[in-house]
Amino acid sequence: MLKRSFLAASLALPLSVMVALSAAAQSDAPEDAPVLEITVAGQAEGVIRIALRPDLAPDHVERVITLAEDGAYDGVVFHRVIDGFMAQTGDVQYGREETLARAGTGGSELPDLEAEFSDAPFERGVMGMARAQNPNSANSQFFLMFEPATHLNGQYTVLGQITDGLDVLDAIKRGPGPNGAVTDAPDRMERVRVIR
Repeated sequence: MLKRSFLAASLALPLSVMVALSAAAQSDAPEDAPVLEITVAGQAEGVIRIALRPDLAPDHVERVITLAEDGAYDGVVFHRVIDGFMAQTGDVQYGREETLARAGTGGSELPDLEAEFSDAPFERGVMGMARAQNPNSANSQFFLMFEPATHLNGQYTVLGQITDGLDVLDAIKRGPGPNGAVTDAPDRMERVRVIR
């Protein structure tokens, strides 16, 4: 299955605009929310933990959990990383070193998801689901926000919030140019697991 899952817009804000993760954003996740733990390897080294939000996007959260528990995300690269905007990964079909030329065009063998848009804003540390132009085309790819991006609000599905590892996120290798494609030794999700 060939997919064009990517963010349509990429308004990059200056890195100096970064804001600290607010206590309010951290407390929005249910106390018993599952946590996605991503071990990052490459230029960035460390662990990112994301409190998933089944209260906002139950189908999207279930998809990410399914793929993580199947090991589908292990070894997948951050193929599109735009400084001051976001880091995108999750192409389980083409997002590995051996298929890097097609990274960002694939998905999983599972069907696309219906949009689960909410009022939750795209702030620093938010996990959003990538999609093609069709709002109901999210599949496996997701992105992590370096900074707020209000133009994404209500246009993409929010499914989590980083609770630990913002320093690791900030260290992920950026791609050159406006589309942020990382074609030379991209960082990768070495291991992805779910903590319940």
